[in-house]
Amino acid sequence: MSKGLLHHIELYVSDLIRSTEFWGWLLEELGYEPFQSWESGQSWKLAETYIVFVQAEERFLDIPYHRCRVGLNHLAFHASSRQQIDEMTVKLREKGVKLLYTDKHPFAGGDNYYAVFFEDPDRLKVELVAP
Repeated sequence: MSKGLLHHIELYVSDLIRSTEFWGWLLEELGYEPFQSWESGQSWKLAETYIVFVQAEERFLDIPYHRCRVGLNHLAFHASSRQQIDEMTVKLREKGVKLLYTDKHPFAGGDNYYAVFFEDPDRLKVELVAP
């Protein structure tokens, strides 16, 4: 039944506390629930998919993440509506989250693409897209 769907995503972060505060709020707004927690990690789950955040070891913190290097560029999540995009944009601004492409918001993805783009604490690009 779930063949081919993502099972989980695991991201290493530079500051687990800061990242779990950011991601916990965001994911719970999107319907995820806390799933697993241990000294160096935390995950949230929605249906059969979960997202894991793990504290990177000190020896790997010398080169910060950048989405233009080889590897993950961004994560995009479905929003329930354009209204949810608008509400989340307000909440993100209130939390001081860096929004991206503000000169084209909410149509930075094109004329028929309603979304908000922003960065997590490690500058990973995150996107919420309306249907």
